[in-house]
Amino acid sequence: MKKEIWRFIDSGNCSPSFNMALDEALLDWNSEGQFPPTIRFYGWNPPSLSIGYFQKVEKEINMEAVKKHKLGFVRRPTGGRGVLHEHELTYSVIVSEEHPNMPQSVTEAYRVISEGILKGFHHLGMEAYFAVPKTIEERESLKNPRSAVCFDAPSWYELVVEGRKVAGSAQTRQKGVILQHGSILLDIEEEKLFSLFNYPNERVKERMQKAFKNKAVAINEISKTRVTLEQAKEAFKKGFEEGLHIELEPYELSVDEMAYVTKIAKERYEQDEWNFKR
Repeated sequence: MKKEIWRFIDSGNCSPSFNMALDEALLDWNSEGQFPPTIRFYGWNPPSLSIGYFQKVEKEINMEAVKKHKLGFVRRPTGGRGVLHEHELTYSVIVSEEHPNMPQSVTEAYRVISEGILKGFHHLGMEAYFAVPKTIEERESLKNPRSAVCFDAPSWYELVVEGRKVAGSAQTRQKGVILQHGSILLDIEEEKLFSLFNYPNERVKERMQKAFKNKAVAINEISKTRVTLEQAKEAFKKGFEEGLHIELEPYELSVDEMAYVTKIAKERYEQDEWNFKR
């Protein structure tokens, strides 16, 4: 059976505002029928903290630490918690809600899309699997995560290796289109990550940081050989092709498309009223 062709964009390291604007633009173009389903890989320059759409900056984020570490900062159009984008591969998937292979339910669509990431880990020789929250307590904590840190909060169809979370994703649906994006950690600087959030006191911070070690892990902490960004890209590109039964065709944005993305970046994702609005 002939595989469906999706577009593949590797946009390299971009500013936080450009990264979010390009994801939004791809969603717009797909909703208007101008663009087929697309998978995008990207990085962040400078390394950045992105926060979920519903997070409250004043309450949850230590902006002094964000500035001290010279990090970029942006609010995502998707929900979820705070993510430090530094030593990682970031991906996004843009596909119509009406696509025949996409379930109507958010959690089931999340599982279908994440199949590509699961296969990517297998290509790196890692025994990744989906963990589903089983207890009532775990399910309740999905609704009210106690932590502002993404990799500290449980989610449906979590990707885990050796019992610890290895990828964090978030999804939104707008204009009849699914946008799912997420982080695949290659390395993690725990001290830096935990300095970016507010805590009631130092003891709580220490307790959460200690618990975090048992909940999340980066690829290079558990991989037998060191995985480079290029190796990760190759593995996850193959993984998406296999997991979603598609063929990925490289695509580069036109001058007009770039101008459209830059406009969204300036008008929304570089504005304090968007980034600090809650």
